[in-house]
Amino acid sequence: MKNYNVGVLGATGAVGQKFIRLLQNHPWFTIKALGASGRSAGKSYKDAANWIESTPIPSAIENILVKNCSASEFEGIDFVFSGLDSSVATEIEGEFARAGIPVISNAKNYRTQPNVPLLVPEVNPDHIELIKTQTFTDDGSGWIVTNPNCVVIPLVMSLRPLFDNFGVKSVILTSLQAISGAGYPGVPSLDILGNVIPFIGGEEPKIADEPLKLLGTLKKDSVEYARFPIQATATRVPVLNGHFLSITAALETPPADIDEVINVLKDWKSPIAELGLPSAPGYPLHVYDDPRYPQPRLHADSENGMQTAIGRVRSSNVFDISYVAMAHNTIRGAAGGAILNAELLVKKGYLN
Repeated sequence: MKNYNVGVLGATGAVGQKFIRLLQNHPWFTIKALGASGRSAGKSYKDAANWIESTPIPSAIENILVKNCSASEFEGIDFVFSGLDSSVATEIEGEFARAGIPVISNAKNYRTQPNVPLLVPEVNPDHIELIKTQTFTDDGSGWIVTNPNCVVIPLVMSLRPLFDNFGVKSVILTSLQAISGAGYPGVPSLDILGNVIPFIGGEEPKIADEPLKLLGTLKKDSVEYARFPIQATATRVPVLNGHFLSITAALETPPADIDEVINVLKDWKSPIAELGLPSAPGYPLHVYDDPRYPQPRLHADSENGMQTAIGRVRSSNVFDISYVAMAHNTIRGAAGGAILNAELLVKKGYLN
């Protein structure tokens, strides 16, 4: 396998730091360039970043000089990971794509573009075909792929088997989102300690819309969205890592009994299981029989933070089924998910 020289945009932020930690000793990808805002450019990474990860700054990274997020400064880079803030991502990611440098993005800005894949490899790997319709460059060398909102990961991972086997008619959910999802410095301590904040600005529309693209059907140059309503309530809770969802779903074809649903979830096979992707979890879904599980503190780091945990699968008095789901929001829901996207793109020949 070729070794790829990669860059990280937004490298000093919380998502950028997670990219740096997760990419250390990656068998395919080596960080060669770091980009951040003008106030960090020209400094060594150790001087530019307020490092908040639980492990030290990697020795191979700490003395790299931070660059401006300009494609002209990223020569010799095969592609970039973007942890940019949405306020600047549209312009900067577009510039890199137009310069012929592919972008694997964690930002929301291009997720709804019809010809930009919104990708979860276990859910919709065929959507990478949309790359061929992008026109950032005449020769197709520059393009953008995105991963979804961090809450959408456990939602769509748990819905994929249900959607395929029963069809989904409607979903109501409440998210209990960890404070790490707010970035750094995040939510003030006096607001979140011993408290629940019942609203997170901008989250609920993304939770309602993005799963429909992910579960949609690939057409010639766009995705025909799945058609069912999702009613979401997004809350912030005093948990460090792991977004937790309480989900109730109505199904197109109601199951014979709840055991049928449990077996469908337990027996689901990942479509990328045989590709040998380094970051792919061996068990992307795990269904707990113990009604006390999953719990963020106990299970967010399962499978290196890349597993979606499901529990309390039961019949519903309102719709057909209810259950809880949880995934690590800054790994599976952000940097780790983007790295897995890049691995799939390598395996499928989109990164040469």
